[in-house]
Amino acid sequence: MTHTVREGYTGSGPGAITPDGCPVELYLRLPVGDEPDIVERAAPAGAGVLELGCGPGRITRPLLRRGFTVTAVDESPEMLEHIHGARTVCSPIETLELDERFDVVLLASFLVHAAGPGVRDGLLRACRRHVADDGCVLIQREAADRHEDLPKEREIEGGLIRVVSSDPVRPGVRSVHVECVFPDARWTQTFLSCPLTDEEFERALAQAGLVVDGYLTEDRTWARARPV
Repeated sequence: MTHTVREGYTGSGPGAITPDGCPVELYLRLPVGDEPDIVERAAPAGAGVLELGCGPGRITRPLLRRGFTVTAVDESPEMLEHIHGARTVCSPIETLELDERFDVVLLASFLVHAAGPGVRDGLLRACRRHVADDGCVLIQREAADRHEDLPKEREIEGGLIRVVSSDPVRPGVRSVHVECVFPDARWTQTFLSCPLTDEEFERALAQAGLVVDGYLTEDRTWARARPV
């Protein structure tokens, strides 16, 4: 069954679908990558981390094992049901208002590319509101070739993820369609993405009161920002 969620965002397949089209049961199967290693290298040991858009805890769990204290935020209660050992907050990122600030704010999963009127600015301003004056914001970006040479696919444990298409829908915004196939289930997800050059990315941060402190990976897909 196909579930219609936000305009431009859809998901299909077994189980709950979040407002931005993410199939919860699919995200439970996705393996963790090098995200915890990147956070560990960029953040003070044992830091308090505000993880924005945590999903079902793919990154949360390894951060907890490494001694970080995590506050996990997601707008989907179905995602948060799978978080254990961390404080959870059910809220859209843009409207999050916690009366505290954190050593590290984590905005992973390419959320900085989210489309919609004022969405990216809202995400980055939430980062700025919640980062300590001497803290940092860690942001995951799309690779420069993410929307090129499609379709392309990669194998994960037990399944296959295929980026089928990335089509322009209006200036600066693309509609990306992904299929995830396992022997026992198949999911699809369609979402909007705003590709950003380094200059556009840094300008968006500056408008939110943040400045890039450095790029953490050779492909520049991870950046550390500081409050101005």
